[in-house]
Amino acid sequence: MRDIPGPPARPDGGLSDIAAAGGLHTYQLDLHERYGPVVRFQLPGARDAVSVADPVLLEATAAINERPDKLFEFLAPLCEAGNLQTLPAAEHAPLRRALLSVLAGRRSHEAHFAEFTALATDLADRWAARAAAGPVELQHDLSELSLRMICHYALGGGVDDPVRVVRAFETVLTGYLGRLYARGDDLSEAERALAYLREVVDGVLTGGGSDLVAALVLAGLSPARIRDTVLMIMLAAHHTTGVAVSWTLHLLAAHPEAATRVVAELDGILGERAAPAYSDLKRLTRLDMALKESMRLYPPGPYGARETTEDLKLGEYHIPAGTTIFYPFWAVHLNPRYWPEPRAFVPERFSPERQAGRARHAFVPFGLGPRSCEGASLAMVEAELVLAVLLKRFRFEPVAGHQVVPVERFVLWAENDILMHLKERRLRSPG
Repeated sequence: MRDIPGPPARPDGGLSDIAAAGGLHTYQLDLHERYGPVVRFQLPGARDAVSVADPVLLEATAAINERPDKLFEFLAPLCEAGNLQTLPAAEHAPLRRALLSVLAGRRSHEAHFAEFTALATDLADRWAARAAAGPVELQHDLSELSLRMICHYALGGGVDDPVRVVRAFETVLTGYLGRLYARGDDLSEAERALAYLREVVDGVLTGGGSDLVAALVLAGLSPARIRDTVLMIMLAAHHTTGVAVSWTLHLLAAHPEAATRVVAELDGILGERAAPAYSDLKRLTRLDMALKESMRLYPPGPYGARETTEDLKLGEYHIPAGTTIFYPFWAVHLNPRYWPEPRAFVPERFSPERQAGRARHAFVPFGLGPRSCEGASLAMVEAELVLAVLLKRFRFEPVAGHQVVPVERFVLWAENDILMHLKERRLRSPG
């Protein structure tokens, strides 16, 4: 067995290398460009870490169902009843089944579709009313919309101040994420924000039930664990969906020919209708391809991790038990062996014919294996609906001089948001 290549060890555990690269996301891209598809590296919170950017080799790790506790320790404050991200497999499996029974159900998606459409249309109306006042902030507004959607879907109600909730999540994550990188930040502001978020969730749960809460009760979860689960779902759902839609609109605005094809398909299928029906989504193939290509270039969750419980053979490398297997999803999505011209925006990569011949784990925007995102199918329904409503209503134009730079957050975020000018489209007159 060969030794796994990687950078030399640093006295600071690799923190200086990560900082010099601009964050863990970009550090992973640099590591794999220099050392190949399997890299040994230092990772704060992990004794030994191996990063894998080859989708075929990822297959050998897909069944692992343990996560490294230390690496996800920054999320522990959100979980008074145990860190939901690192639950042992025996505890995680029944929780996953309960979540999938609701979040992955087509009948449930369809039942909430009219509600989702009303929320998306409300945002479009608000944008239209203030379009003349200046550009809109995509991430800010779309994260708020995603939060409204998940609260109505999973919690049986809304929140009074979604803008404050979104900001509170940002404060919590920024404050506690610093612990992963051994920063000595004052956590008092993050603690206040977390207390506020718990009050919000308690209020939503008190105000009414939902299918999700009923499923968690049926699974035997304690009230504290139900609240923790709801809080984590709110966190994951409002960030990932809102950011995925934002990046898609950004890329389509930068590639007007691709945008024209998506909009022409929308007009052909919807006609004069301002929003799709649930049954229309499977026909919007151009929109689906554009969304997937955007998530390839800017995956909402750009990395994941597992911990081996036994020795593992990974190609020509031996991985001992107790090793952190790091999933650099961004590097996987930019692997030139599977994605020619990997940084180019080419939605046609996701045509049925081209997808059929591609490695199974070459595209993993929602993770893989038994710890993959339970809300993946719901997120796709929400994102495609929102994109359809907004692209049917508006033409998006980038703001001259505004730089869109991806930065490391809990998700792959655009620093200083993504600003767009909106031009309302004129629909054809009936008849």
